[in-house]
Amino acid sequence: MASPLDEPASSASPTFDEVVHAPNRLQICAFLDPLDEAEFSVVRDALGVSDSVTSKQVKVLQSAGYLTVSKPTGNGRVKTWLALTPEGRRAYRAHVAALRALLG
Repeated sequence: MASPLDEPASSASPTFDEVVHAPNRLQICAFLDPLDEAEFSVVRDALGVSDSVTSKQVKVLQSAGYLTVSKPTGNGRVKTWLALTPEGRRAYRAHVAALRALLG
């Protein structure tokens, strides 16, 4: 079975997405697109913003159904993990395609 990671970015129909378009949310999606998941602090550090700014943008993406947030329990400190949903990956790739069409 093919993974959403196997889909080339060019396969998405160009669709401008206001949820994805905001700069920090676009960066979050771009960071997560090639990954299965990433730890919250890694995403925050990649953006170069505070926990609160990252958390606010994560909540917007999560509310749109574009992102999942998980906190697996185990030994030690609980870490928060972020992952794009298949819908989020499609929305991000379609948004990138729309931007490329606009620029091309």
